[in-house]
Amino acid sequence: QLAESGGGLAQAGGSLRLSCVATDRTFSAYQMGWFRQVPGKAREFVAGIDWTGGTTDHADSLQGRFAISRDNTKNALYLQMNSLKPEDTAVYYCAASRYSGTLRDIPYDYWGRGTQVTVSS
Repeated sequence: QLAESGGGLAQAGGSLRLSCVATDRTFSAYQMGWFRQVPGKAREFVAGIDWTGGTTDHADSLQGRFAISRDNTKNALYLQMNSLKPEDTAVYYCAASRYSGTLRDIPYDYWGRGTQVTVSS
């Protein structure tokens, strides 16, 4: 199971840090990702990270504002979001993948329930 936290209301230009904790003891066996979805739109890739944290991938549209990280000793995944914009408003999901390959292209098997992020202008 994956459980996200850290969402909420932020002002434009502000920051939030999302967390995702996994109950699975084999957390380090999964590549992990963050996705987001706005009502009426398809879920989109935000960022991904490999098993050890040595390789990351972020959506080009973020322009370096977000950073994914993980702590395998805590079974935790993080997303640091800076310089937030109203268009970042969405439900953010963490996901786990058993597959190797390009982080934004691999299928993700397990999903959290999501955490709402709302950015006001």
